[in-house]
Amino acid sequence: MEIMTDHGFRKTIKYLRAFVIISLIGMICMLVLFLGVLAYAKILGAPPLAVPQSTLFFADDGTLIGESHSGQKRYWVGLNDISPNLVNATVSIEDKNFFQHHGFDYKRIAGAVLADIQAFSKVQGASTITQQYARNLFLEHDKTWKRKILEAFYTIRLEMNYSKQDILEGYLNTIYYGNSAYGIEAASHYYFGKKAVDLDLNEATMLAGIPKGPGIYSPLTSMENAKRRQAIILQTMVKNGFIKKDTAKTVAKQPLTIVGVHTTPKVKLAPYFQDAVKNALKNQLHLDDRTIALGGLKVFTTLNLKQQKAAEKQVQQYVASSSEIQVGLVAMDPKNGYVRAMIGGRDYEKSPFNRAVQAVRQPGSTIKPLLYYSALEHGFTPSSTMRSEFTTFHFDDGQADYTPHNFNNKYADGEITLAQALAVSDNIFAVKTHLFLGEDSLIEMAKKFGISTNMAQVPSLALGTSGVRVIEMANAYSLFANGGKRVNPTLITRVEDYNGNVIFEKKDRTEKVLNPARAFVMTQMLTGIFDKKLNGYAKVTGSTIIDDLTRPYAGKSGSTETDSWMIGYSPQLVTAVWAGYDIGKPLELTAEKTYAKNIWANFMEEALQGKPVKAFKPPKEGVVGVYVNPENGKLATKDCPVRRFTYFVAGTEPTEYCTDHLKNSDAAPAKQKDNKKVPWYKKLMPWNH
Repeated sequence: MEIMTDHGFRKTIKYLRAFVIISLIGMICMLVLFLGVLAYAKILGAPPLAVPQSTLFFADDGTLIGESHSGQKRYWVGLNDISPNLVNATVSIEDKNFFQHHGFDYKRIAGAVLADIQAFSKVQGASTITQQYARNLFLEHDKTWKRKILEAFYTIRLEMNYSKQDILEGYLNTIYYGNSAYGIEAASHYYFGKKAVDLDLNEATMLAGIPKGPGIYSPLTSMENAKRRQAIILQTMVKNGFIKKDTAKTVAKQPLTIVGVHTTPKVKLAPYFQDAVKNALKNQLHLDDRTIALGGLKVFTTLNLKQQKAAEKQVQQYVASSSEIQVGLVAMDPKNGYVRAMIGGRDYEKSPFNRAVQAVRQPGSTIKPLLYYSALEHGFTPSSTMRSEFTTFHFDDGQADYTPHNFNNKYADGEITLAQALAVSDNIFAVKTHLFLGEDSLIEMAKKFGISTNMAQVPSLALGTSGVRVIEMANAYSLFANGGKRVNPTLITRVEDYNGNVIFEKKDRTEKVLNPARAFVMTQMLTGIFDKKLNGYAKVTGSTIIDDLTRPYAGKSGSTETDSWMIGYSPQLVTAVWAGYDIGKPLELTAEKTYAKNIWANFMEEALQGKPVKAFKPPKEGVVGVYVNPENGKLATKDCPVRRFTYFVAGTEPTEYCTDHLKNSDAAPAKQKDNKKVPWYKKLMPWNH
């Protein structure tokens, strides 16, 4: 019997020893596993905190003009831009020991387990803010063991690699507050129409209660449930030392005004412009589509709301609502290329195709200033003359004969100057110049002006038969307006990521590509379309809109069978307008042919309203201004009935005096008296004095 007892004792000791050994091995394995998990978490490093957030687009004055999102309103703000009331309320109700634990609140977990056992069901949660943040960032909200294990692992990684402030900031920017509002900034705007930093204690404690159950505790769903939840939060804040008991009682009784509207515009402003901005983010900044749409970017653009609204107004006013005519418009600051307004079509909802940047259309005579700048480089001057007459051009290389026509088949049937040819848009003069310079000269010059579309090396190129984009033409004319400096159409000045880090900032760089003297001479010639002194066999092409203009402008109109253009500028703004049918249908109605000019003139006036009236200033050197007879380009005498002050590149000004009117001196005074009724611009432009 004693032997059996002794044997039993030894057996018990054996089992105990085995249990202890196994337990130690288990504990060692658990420790190794735990250390392995920590090491693996450390090796993996910081998990990315990026979540889908709305990308915001701002005008040049900081006004929000639109956003890109997937139906979820998300805006990231720093912890310093969140009301301390909201921070304290959230920590108090969700995780009072947040700043003391390392991701897991073991005391709270034990309490939750005990409560669940007593109730025989899950009645109390124990997830910390870090655990909830891990779940929101990386996991689905299913209740599986796999999800719980992964949640714990991501919690460890977050705590190992980020500060408590970073985690709390991320949590407050990702939790769901109902009604498509993700994060406290979106929720604050939606429920109270204010920024998160401006929330008072009443508003903050109301919002802090929503995430537990947005469908239950949202004040828009049930104010009674929301107030009950708010009262609990206020009590926890008293218990945790955040507020006084009297304060809690006072706040609980205060009324709340709920807005319940997302303050960002549902219909975005300047939709064609915003599409162009997104395209620039992709092709120029090389951002992917997801980052652009859901990266939480803040994109600061060049759009001027006043000028954009003016452009939209003029298009709506001048183009008949029943017409199928489309319009493309780009307005730029010539000093830096900043695009201030853009019209890509008459109705974005019906057609998002952007005619300002995507459509390639024949520019007609608006290409001539580029041709004539090339002519200035080759010795031409505003007083250079050629015959304007019906002409058929024959070619020795087997190329087919070419017979260009002037508008309404009108010709001077005599010599006209380059200045007048440009003002009345004489096509014969242009083709002769083009052929004289060589058909490749205009192609090379167009590249110099930043035009990238391919151009055909043909005689008709001088009349704008090769397609271009509206934005390219606006940019090309900017070189005249700014004295010959290269600019590029710019839509974006700065881009910030969701953390406020600047990932792109525009740096203004200028490079002179045109001779300033020649650029100014071209500008002064381009004022001629508004100068009746240059009327000849035809009126100057800007005659129909002169009365609408109140400040100095330079510009050029253009037309083909299917396209109508007007491009012009002041020292502050350059604008290109195209009007036509998408399908290339001929423009037959008189009104259709006037849309571009009327839109341009009235847009420029409204866009520049309130800005100082500026004349085009000649460069300090390189140009000489003299009075000439606009009919022949020679130096004017007192006997010439019309004298026009004209600038020339220094050394190319005429030296021969006009002798055509020496025998008509008696008639001269009467004609001079008739010319005392001068156009609007004579008082504004120094060369007309």
